[in-house]
Amino acid sequence: MKVIFGIGNPGERYKLTRHNIGFIIIDYFAEIHNLEFKPSKFDFYYAEGQLESFRYILVKPTTYVNNSGIAAKEIFNNYDVNLTDFLVVTDDVNLDEGKIRIRNSGGDGGHNGIASIIYHLESDRFPRLRFGIGKNFQNGDLAEYVLSKIDEKTFESIKPNIVFAAQLLEQFIYGGTKGMLDFYSKSLSN
Repeated sequence: MKVIFGIGNPGERYKLTRHNIGFIIIDYFAEIHNLEFKPSKFDFYYAEGQLESFRYILVKPTTYVNNSGIAAKEIFNNYDVNLTDFLVVTDDVNLDEGKIRIRNSGGDGGHNGIASIIYHLESDRFPRLRFGIGKNFQNGDLAEYVLSKIDEKTFESIKPNIVFAAQLLEQFIYGGTKGMLDFYSKSLSN
């Protein structure tokens, strides 16, 4: 089983903020696959699905971004999943708006949600799909920037990349990180 874990903050206040791009992507994925998120008895909402014979679960923590690792740990405590089958979808200020980068593992890149997951899982050996939100802020304004709403014009410009990210999630379900990377490479060469 594959787990696709979106990073974001719960609640209406944060719904379309830059920090919630992980939620935005998996919400879009759930919508096109006719899935609904349900509350769990743990610190996350989830939606279970299947593509052909491949089962997966989408996860949205109910903790804030900085405590994402709590929900991640609960997944590993309650589901039979390998680290390599646990994909984290997250925002990244170090990438231009809409740019996507896939990694098999690595450090937190200055992202507190990733740092929390690494801390709670005691490993950085999980794949991630990083979605760029740009660096359009002054020194010291990072928190304000990531918690600001994505304006309509920006959203329209990144929407094709959100659609592409959802396609990458499908490839992850079918073929893991390798399947996702192969699809990504083919798309870049076309």
